Formats: sequence, C-alpha cells, structure tokens
Amino acid sequence: MIHLDCTIMGQPYRLACREGEERTLREAVHYLDGKMCALRDSGKVKGTDRIAVMAALSVAAEFLSVKSPQGPLSDMSILEVKQKLESMHAVLDSVLSPQENPF
Repeated sequence: MIHLDCTIMGQPYRLACREGEERTLREAVHYLDGKMCALRDSGKVKGTDRIAVMAALSVAAEFLSVKSPQGPLSDMSILEVKQKLESMHAVLDSVLSPQENPF
C-alpha cells in the first residue's frame, strides 16, 4: 500500500491506495475537491458534512447517467441497465418459481 497526502476543501487527508493507482486517486481527490469547493463557494450549502453528502450525490448522479461508449447497451445509462436487469430478474423469478414447487 502507498500513502498519499492530499487536501480536500482545505483539510489534509492521508489516503492509502495500491501501487500504480496513485494517479487515479489524485484525480479523484482533485475532482471531489472541485465539487465540494464549488458547493461551499455557492453559499447554498452550509456545513462540511452537508457539502460532502451533496457532492457525493452529485457524483453518484453523474455516474448513473454515464452511457457505455460501445456495445449492445451503449444507448442506455448505467441506471437504465440496472433497472432492466432488475426487471429481467423479476420475470425470471415469476417464471421459475412455479417450477420449483410443482406439487
């Protein structure tokens, strides 16, 4: 494990990551710091905890709206894929359940 010293919204943190993942972690820290600082600077959200939660929700929403760049599901967001899988599971469960207890 490698330890990185970084700063998020002015606060120092020591974070651990695997060797070779330092750049990705630094990019994630930079991205999160930008989100949190923008929320703080907007004046609409007060308190570090609330800012962190709002930033996490923003990042999660961005992640769920990302579309795959290629493949059969490329026109769907991650959230849409998840919903489609859940729907398929429900159909399979409804079809397979009667077969499990035929008597």
